[in-house]
Amino acid sequence: MKIERSLVRRTVAVAAAGATALVLAACGGADDGGSDGSAGHGGHSAAASATASPTPSASASDARGGHNAADVAFAKGMIPHHRQAVDMADLAPGRAGSPEVEKLAAEIKKAQDPEIRTLSGWLTAWGEEVPAEGAAMDHSSHGMDGMDGMDGMDGMMTDQEMRGLRDASGEAFDTAFLELMVKHHEGALAMAETERADGAFAPARKMAAQIITSQSAEIERMNGLLGKG
Repeated sequence: MKIERSLVRRTVAVAAAGATALVLAACGGADDGGSDGSAGHGGHSAAASATASPTPSASASDARGGHNAADVAFAKGMIPHHRQAVDMADLAPGRAGSPEVEKLAAEIKKAQDPEIRTLSGWLTAWGEEVPAEGAAMDHSSHGMDGMDGMDGMDGMMTDQEMRGLRDASGEAFDTAFLELMVKHHEGALAMAETERADGAFAPARKMAAQIITSQSAEIERMNGLLGKG
């Protein structure tokens, strides 16, 4: 009987040991799964990051939807408009008589160069043609394709005005630059107001609002430099 009880105890012990081993193996599997799970969570994080920072193709896909003719007209009109402002700003170093005018010109270029790239990217995503570089100098093209409802190239300088600015220096340059840039900015404001009223593409309408805010402040600043209240 003692022998039988001893055998029973050994059988129970073996069974318990086996069960413990199975539990440990399961836990080890869970730990391994946890490691995989960590990678899985990392994968989810990567997916979340990808969602937060869309790929270029995703951004292009987003840009293709939700725009209308007014958005296209805004982009096609503002690109050459901005390009001319940058051309004007490029004349200031070496010609401006006032450090304030030279600083303002640098700020205008810094603000508008990135917007040109953004606008060009939208047009490309929409399957539209980006205005050629030479379009910035075609100042009399009020009927330019894509400008319907935008009142042509609002505030754009004529070739004669551009030549006069290029030939000026010192105080004469400062006065001409400020007066022409005020008119130029006022044209941009009109275009931006049209986009805010008629556009459908949220990023374009946001840019239009930013243009209205920043260029309105610059107009006030330039009028101050001109001695106008």
